[in-house]
This record gives sequence, C-alpha cells and structure tokens, in this order.
Amino acid sequence: MSLKTIELTVNGKDVEESVRPMESLQSVLRDKLGQTDTKIGCEQGGCGSCTVLVDGEPVVSCLLPAEEVAGEEITTVEGLTENGELHPLQEAFFDNFAAQCGYCTPGMIMTSKALIDRNSNPSEDEIKDALSGNICRCTGYEPIIEAVDMAASELTSGGGD
Repeated sequence: MSLKTIELTVNGKDVEESVRPMESLQSVLRDKLGQTDTKIGCEQGGCGSCTVLVDGEPVVSCLLPAEEVAGEEITTVEGLTENGELHPLQEAFFDNFAAQCGYCTPGMIMTSKALIDRNSNPSEDEIKDALSGNICRCTGYEPIIEAVDMAASELTSGGGD
C-alpha cells in the first residue's frame, strides 16, 4: 500500500501527513493529528458526529478521503476556541444544556457554525433543516435548537465572532 503525502491547514496550522489511499479525513484528524474532538460514530455518514468544516462547509469526515481535501482549510470544534475563550456556539450549548453525553456535540456545533456563517439569523425551521443530518440520542433536540438560536442572536448583535 503506497502512502501519499498531503498538506492541510487544520485549525489554522499547516500540517503535512502521509495517508493511505482512501484513508478518511476522520482517521487522519483523530489518529495522526490528535484531534479527538472529531468523534467516531456510525462511520457511514449517517450520524453527523464526525462533522468538520472544509473551507467553511460542513462535511462528514468519516466518508471523505483525506487526499481529496489536500490544500484545504479544515476546522474542528477545537479550532473555534480562541485564546482560551469558547466560541459563542460552544457557550450557548453549555448555557442551554444542549450536550448531555456530548458525543454528538462537536458535529452539531460545526454544522451550526456553517449555518450561522451562511445565515446570521436562521429561523427554527432552518436550524432544524441544517441539523437534520446530525443525530442526538440524549437531548430531544430542543436545547440544541435553542442554543443555535441563542448563538446566532449573540453573533448578530456583535457579541462574538
């Protein structure tokens, strides 16, 4: 099996990594770069727990071959924290008790970040639609929707980035 060296920018840092053909971005992030905030869920693209942003767009990293995103900007939930300060989405999830076991939370936050970046004032239906690919077994979704709405309001009013 031949390895291919790729370059990525992960959470603002340039990295170079050797990958196997068809090795998932999830595997590279977790196993090679130590980004364990990217969760392993179904490994079939159905649960959304492994969602990261690739050039600002949410993708399930378990299905995406790492070599396909060579040269692109990858953001994980760890990359949202700046200078030890949580991103408003992270704060809102905490404040609204939107994470119980926390397993789906990184994917939910990254999907929500992409939504708010595209639409600074999403409706409840738009939030539900954006999160439809993310599964949570604990919260019943209402706290998650409230957290996204709260963060969007804070970001719109200039309270965050």
